[in-house]
Amino acid sequence: MDRDLLADCQTRLAFDLLANTWNAVVIYALRHGPGRPVELRKVIGGISGKVLTETLRRLEDDGLVTRRAYAEAPPRVEYELTEAGRGLLEPIEAFGRWTEEYADAVVAAQERAAQERAAVRPPEDGRRAGDASRRPEDAVRTGDGNRRSVPGSGAYRPLVTP
Repeated sequence: MDRDLLADCQTRLAFDLLANTWNAVVIYALRHGPGRPVELRKVIGGISGKVLTETLRRLEDDGLVTRRAYAEAPPRVEYELTEAGRGLLEPIEAFGRWTEEYADAVVAAQERAAQERAAVRPPEDGRRAGDASRRPEDAVRTGDGNRRSVPGSGAYRPLVTP
């Protein structure tokens, strides 16, 4: 890449799209073709209906998925990747391959850093120093401001399956 990654460069668009906790997961779940929200929730797991709906609307607004409503009883809605959405599959799969190789090292580094912080700084909120499962610094802040599972908790699953 010959471009500088400046605060206002176009490359940031891709980073911002993938920084949202669920965007890449939903895009990857749609990789085989159209899907209904109920099917997507089953495939993805761990996502509420509300969050899935918000994510699908955001991806539709970004031009990455299309929504098709069928005039049936009961009503049926399907979502499908656009060309731009399919274009993100390669970088998402590359992130998956990177994760397979480096996730354990990153999680171990996060755990070491959390332990070092805990050893240096006593808890300010009255929690016991050894209560790692409840320390806020053990959770990882995601791109959309939420926290995800505590590193080492086993909550991380490979995105790309062999």
